[in-house]
Amino acid sequence: MASETLHAPRERLTKETIHLHQAITSLMEELEAVDWYRQRADDCDDPELKEILLHNMREEMEHAAMVLEWMRRNSKDFEEQLKEYLFTDGPIMDQHEEH
Repeated sequence: MASETLHAPRERLTKETIHLHQAITSLMEELEAVDWYRQRADDCDDPELKEILLHNMREEMEHAAMVLEWMRRNSKDFEEQLKEYLFTDGPIMDQHEEH
């Protein structure tokens, strides 16, 4: 249950904070699933099963991307950071130093 990881009483949090918490928790779970499927695929010596595991991994990536896009659309702070760093060229820290 997501409320178990709240660090403040739920009734003191805004609806927006709760929604962002739900999105962040979901993103973490999707990324963890990507990691698990990738590790299982690397460890698998059956080609057909490996293909299925990699397919499942990509499905989890899709879910993570959808949640991340929701976060971009619903949090100005995330939107600013994502616009600054995603889909840029060159060293990532160069982007950081420019701002």
